[in-house]
Amino acid sequence: MINPGTLETHLRQQKHKLLVPYVTAGVSPDWVELIIELAHSGADAIEIGLPFSHPMLEGVTIQEASLRALQAGMTTDRALEAIAGLDLGIPLVVMTYSNLIRHRGADDFCRQLAAAGVSGLIPVDTPLDEAPALVEAARRLGIEVVLVVAPSTPADRISQVAELGSGFVYASTVMGTTGERGTLAAGAGELAARVRSRTDRPVLLGFGISGPETAVPAARAADGVIMGAALMRRVLAGESVEQVAGLVRQVRAALDELSD
Repeated sequence: MINPGTLETHLRQQKHKLLVPYVTAGVSPDWVELIIELAHSGADAIEIGLPFSHPMLEGVTIQEASLRALQAGMTTDRALEAIAGLDLGIPLVVMTYSNLIRHRGADDFCRQLAAAGVSGLIPVDTPLDEAPALVEAARRLGIEVVLVVAPSTPADRISQVAELGSGFVYASTVMGTTGERGTLAAGAGELAARVRSRTDRPVLLGFGISGPETAVPAARAADGVIMGAALMRRVLAGESVEQVAGLVRQVRAALDELSD
């Protein structure tokens, strides 16, 4: 098992472009099996979304995935219990909304993440001004807090995000919600360049990474990519674990060509 506190170290050790697929906890009965298969398909870390009733930054696909998980009875406790003890050789990163953290308190929430073997936390809607207390609580337990920048984030704010957070910098390619897109957003490369000029932490582009056709140009500009909606759409459509993981293997192969 990758221990808490090793997310950034692990990512820095990789000699290729990074690939982090996303799975909504509880989206299907075999969601844990999907995580395991994604780890075997070339993922460098896996982002696990805790289902939430009002996921305001998500597009329709991940909203539907979250709703399906909630209707099936998935909770934060059940999600973390299900992944506790997984020995995948790569870090697990939990994505969640501030309300779920506040409900338990930052200390208890991070303690539960650490007990489940989680290495990173993406508090996707936490304002930068409110993040220091959470980062402090997480750091005490070896959890690295990944913060998000957007195309509108000014240079000084990017520096603050990079300095306060750890693990990697999550760069959103668009000013909008998650979802599949046929082409990479026009400003994605410029955003990645701006972030990389402000930090040496790994910079990963997300929002709209749908397959090799968007992952490759994104990875040329950044250190890697995060891919979620494209995978969850396939799960919602009833594709098998093997079929969904097949897309990850395609992206992994395309990214590896960039690293050769």
